[in-house]
Amino acid sequence: MVNIRRATAHDARELSDIAYHSEAYWGYDPEYMEKFRSLYRVTEEFISHNRTYVLEDQNRILGFYGLSEKDRVNSLEYFFIEPQSIGRGYGKLLWEHLLDFTCQPSGIKEFEIVTSPQAKEFYTKLGAVCLGDVESSLKKGRMIPRLAYRVNNKKRIRRGR
Repeated sequence: MVNIRRATAHDARELSDIAYHSEAYWGYDPEYMEKFRSLYRVTEEFISHNRTYVLEDQNRILGFYGLSEKDRVNSLEYFFIEPQSIGRGYGKLLWEHLLDFTCQPSGIKEFEIVTSPQAKEFYTKLGAVCLGDVESSLKKGRMIPRLAYRVNNKKRIRRGR
């Protein structure tokens, strides 16, 4: 049974591993992945200070997201599904949760997404708009998409979770 719950500090290491393996799914070289592991490590502090949720199926974490706010700008810092579960609809479930149970109740009207080129299509299909490219923090000279998502102010249909 699929369940989405608030992440706890205890989840930090497992979430970091999911992020790492999900990014590695795209075939990046070892040097890039080591930088990724360092820069995108999910910390207990991040979890305790930001809206971070995990998706579980049969008590096993399959994906998660983390939404942060810095200087009044909301940013989707993490949105990862474990590689074996990509393409099974879990990303869509997490996205719906993000909008219905995180953004709407908190009054979040827009958030930014800086992502890999491979994930851009996922976000644009869901309604995100490309704002252009920014330089990757992981590889000098590599440009990656920067997107924005405007949360629909109309009440969304909520499914039980």
